[in-house]
Amino acid sequence: MIRILLILLIGMVTMQAAERKVNESNTVPGTNETALATFGGGCFWCTEALFERVKGVKSAISGYAGGAVDKPTYKQVCSGATGHAEVIQVQYNPKEVSYETLLEIFFDTHDPTTLNQQGNDKGTQYRSIILYHDTAQKDVVEKVKARMAKQHRDSITTEIVPLKKFYPAEDYHQDYFAKNPNAPYCAFVIRPKLQKFLKKQGKS
Repeated sequence: MIRILLILLIGMVTMQAAERKVNESNTVPGTNETALATFGGGCFWCTEALFERVKGVKSAISGYAGGAVDKPTYKQVCSGATGHAEVIQVQYNPKEVSYETLLEIFFDTHDPTTLNQQGNDKGTQYRSIILYHDTAQKDVVEKVKARMAKQHRDSITTEIVPLKKFYPAEDYHQDYFAKNPNAPYCAFVIRPKLQKFLKKQGKS
């Protein structure tokens, strides 16, 4: 009985360590070809739709980060009580697109000078935030932020903090634009922003 309990305990510790590795490292376990980036610039439906179309990005997962509650729900995050922001976690190939380029796209596709707001979306969950996975990413973030600050009249309010935990959002949030292209928010907010982005990328 004791032996079985020890095996179960070791298994739990191993799983927790693996989970921390996925959240805190900027590389995906089991591969040396992909890395992770985590940031939020307003509603994650919109941010996800943009980054899924960046060359070199393998996936963009909508989720929550930057708060203090374990496994928050969308309803809890929307209340503002958990401290989480709507973010996406991007898995990308550094040989095809650099972390610096992803950050440049991030800053260029939302307003980093509005505090806790993007357009009509208001609340701390919509704040501009970058959650770096290691010190190397932090250095790049600071460099890009300083460069981008010169392009704005108002001060950049983007929060820059280490990633402690990323929680994937509920299934119905994933690929929301692709699944609901005619929903009002998708049609009137996401699609124009996406079209503008694709035109700038020369993909329209």
